[in-house]
Amino acid sequence: MPLTDITTIEAVTAEALRKHGAQPFAATEVARAVAAAEAHGNRICGLYYVESYCLQLLSGRVDGAAVPVVTAPRPATLHVNAGYGFAQPAFAHGLTPALDAARQFGTATLAIGHAHTCTSLGYFTEQIARAGMIGIGFTNASPIVAPPGGRSRVIGTNPIAFSVPDGEGGLAMQFDQSTTTVALGKITMAKAAGQSIPEGWALDAEGRPTTDPDAALQGSLVPMGGYKGWGFGLMAEILAAGMTGSVLSRDVRPLKAPTGAPHDLGQFYILMDPDVSPDFGTRMNALVAAVGEDEGGRIPGQFRTAAERVEVADSVWAQIEELACGPKPSA
Repeated sequence: MPLTDITTIEAVTAEALRKHGAQPFAATEVARAVAAAEAHGNRICGLYYVESYCLQLLSGRVDGAAVPVVTAPRPATLHVNAGYGFAQPAFAHGLTPALDAARQFGTATLAIGHAHTCTSLGYFTEQIARAGMIGIGFTNASPIVAPPGGRSRVIGTNPIAFSVPDGEGGLAMQFDQSTTTVALGKITMAKAAGQSIPEGWALDAEGRPTTDPDAALQGSLVPMGGYKGWGFGLMAEILAAGMTGSVLSRDVRPLKAPTGAPHDLGQFYILMDPDVSPDFGTRMNALVAAVGEDEGGRIPGQFRTAAERVEVADSVWAQIEELACGPKPSA
C-alpha cells in the first residue's frame, strides 16, 4: 500500500464532501476529523466513513448546510443544536464559549444535540485538553447492545473519552473507548475481510457466543466487563440522549445506512479547569512517574503521536478520489 500525506487525505476528503453537498465549513471540519483519525491509525473513524457521509449528504440523512445554533440555558451550560448536520462543525461552534465558561466557573458542560455521528469521540476531548481543560465526553450510537442476560438491543457501543492536559498544550493522558468489548467497526471490518472474530466479542440473535461477524451483526455486542460495561453504556446513553434532547440509541438506524431518518445523536462533554486545584500538576506528574516505574508501563495516550503519512489501500484511495469528482450522473 502506498503512503499518502495526511494533508492530502484532508484536502481530498473535504472536496468529496463539498461535491456531495456539504458547505465549506462543515466539509473542512469533518475532513480534519477524518485526517486526524487516519494520522493516529484509527481506520474505523477515518476514510472508512467517507463514502457513507457522501451518500447521506445526497439522501438528506445528514444536512450539509445546517447552521449550528449555540445557546446558554445556564451560565456554565452550553447547548448546540446541530440541526441534523455533522457533529464536528457543531462542536467547533460550541467549544470557545464552553472553554470560556470553564475558565470562569471551574466546570462547564457542552451538549451537542440533533447531530450526525461524531465517530472518534476522543478527537473532541483532545481539543478540550489542548486548550488546557480536562475533558470527558459521552455519545450514543445505533442499537447493538442488549442488557446482560437479554437479547433485545437497547443501546449503542456508547463510547466514553477522557483527555487530560499536560500544562504545555499537549496531553498527559487520553483514552477513547467503546463501552462494549470492541467497537462495532471491528465487526463490520472483519465481515468485509471474510474473517472470524474472537469469542467474547459478540452474541448471535439467540444470545449465544459467536465467532461469526455476520451472526454478531444479527445479534448484539458484549458490554466490556459484563454488568460493569453495561452500566457505563447506560451512563453514556443518559447523558448523550437525555442531556442533549437527542434520541435514544434504540431509535437510530445503522450509522452507515445511506438513507433514512437523520442520526439525531447527542454528544455530552464536561470541561474542568485543573487550575482550581493548585496541586493538580504535581499529582499528575507523580502518577505518571509511578506508572512508568515498571518497564512498559504507561499512561493511556502518553506516547501518542500523529503520523504525517499513512498507508492507504489502493482501492480505498481510488474510491475517495472518485467521490471527490462528485456524484455519478443518474442513469
